[in-house]
Amino acid sequence: MIVADSLFTLKGVNGQLELYNDKVVIKRKGALAKLTQGFFKGDKIIYIRQITGMQIKLGTALTNGYIQFTVPGGIESKKGILDATKDENTVMFAKKQNELVMQIKARVESLQQVERPVSTADEIKKYKELLDSGIITENEFSVKKKELLGM
Repeated sequence: MIVADSLFTLKGVNGQLELYNDKVVIKRKGALAKLTQGFFKGDKIIYIRQITGMQIKLGTALTNGYIQFTVPGGIESKKGILDATKDENTVMFAKKQNELVMQIKARVESLQQVERPVSTADEIKKYKELLDSGIITENEFSVKKKELLGM
């Protein structure tokens, strides 16, 4: 089995985040991770296509920051850093890692753009606009619409 190298690795306060081309893996390593997440928690895999949002609070001189992933069906904490320590989709980090976290955020967003295919409705709308502007004929539009709808 071939295992790809991660694009980014964030060694956080309550675990480690590894970003790959298709997923984020959160590994719970260290004492704080065990205390906040439990001693028997395994790796958490979140596929890029599952991520519906990210929340980031950058670290300061006084407090750690965190990166939190929102996924369908997830119950993310919304009460700040104290609850974030318990959230399974969150990794806390020190201020010195702020730049790395912003790079991870940017890469996840760019990977999401690649992951999201154009919907059938968007394709039909695009061809309708071509029809309305006179670039294609009614017949060409109908043929393409039927093709897109699998008819």
